[in-house]
Amino acid sequence: MKKTLFLLSLMISTVTMVGQTSKTASSKPETWYFKLGGSYFMQTAATEFPTVGGQPANKDVYTGNYPNNKLASRESVTGSFGEGFRSGVTAGYRFNARFGVELAANYYSSQSKTMAQTTNRLYAYNPNTTAATYLSFDAEGKIKAFDLAPAIVLFLGESHGFEPYTKVGVIVPVHGTLTIDTNKELLTYAGGNLVNTTKIAQTDVVKPNPTVGFMAALGTSYKLGSHISAFAELEYRNFTVHGKTKETTDYTVNEADQLSTLSVSAIHTNYRDKLDVNSNNSLTNSNVDTNRPMDELSSYVGISGLGLTLGLKYSL
Repeated sequence: MKKTLFLLSLMISTVTMVGQTSKTASSKPETWYFKLGGSYFMQTAATEFPTVGGQPANKDVYTGNYPNNKLASRESVTGSFGEGFRSGVTAGYRFNARFGVELAANYYSSQSKTMAQTTNRLYAYNPNTTAATYLSFDAEGKIKAFDLAPAIVLFLGESHGFEPYTKVGVIVPVHGTLTIDTNKELLTYAGGNLVNTTKIAQTDVVKPNPTVGFMAALGTSYKLGSHISAFAELEYRNFTVHGKTKETTDYTVNEADQLSTLSVSAIHTNYRDKLDVNSNNSLTNSNVDTNRPMDELSSYVGISGLGLTLGLKYSL
């Protein structure tokens, strides 16, 4: 909220300055321009990640063997998918020396983030054989997305080849996915000896509901020629993405494909705002239909970041 108020204050002061200098600003013909750039974003606001495959967003470490397998440490897993790389093209139209509009088309790929992790948790115990199985797993998430970003641009005047500007706009994702890779290892011991190892690898793809985000940037261009300029922008953006559906696309056990052995409810998930007796979920309905997608509560992830964009601009 503080960042948003700061950006709004910046825009108000910019508009005031433009109004004060409009009488002295030189007139400039209407013109089109195009920009090509690449960005790197750092995450800003961090939130707790949603539950992954029924596992809370924690880093848990268990120690000891049955019956003394106990939780030794627990750490909440928080973060944002706002850290990553972006490339994009922008078309802009300049109405006069001070005012213009832009429409950017961007491709974004976030850094992988740990969403949940467990080490050496007792998973099963067979009193007949005294065999104890311990579970360790790690879930990593990554977002890839295409978005459109319309914005209003205020140019602050040119001096010695530099022309600073500021802009505000919205971010409209048009396609994107959150891919979660989960690796599990089940170690079974009997009489103190390791008797079996099972490794499970699973990939889930979450598709989002439509959403809109906010962006603001402060930048400058530097004239390299009559039509070519270099530019740099410092941009802040913030939006959240709510899950719509989830699908398991890969499932292997000891590197053998076992996806066909999973039920429809194990592969497909529909995210809902509420679970009740009519939901296909064992928490509220004892008659779960495994031939239908599972219903789960809707969750969200944040994509907030502060980034630097460098690129070239061509003006007609």
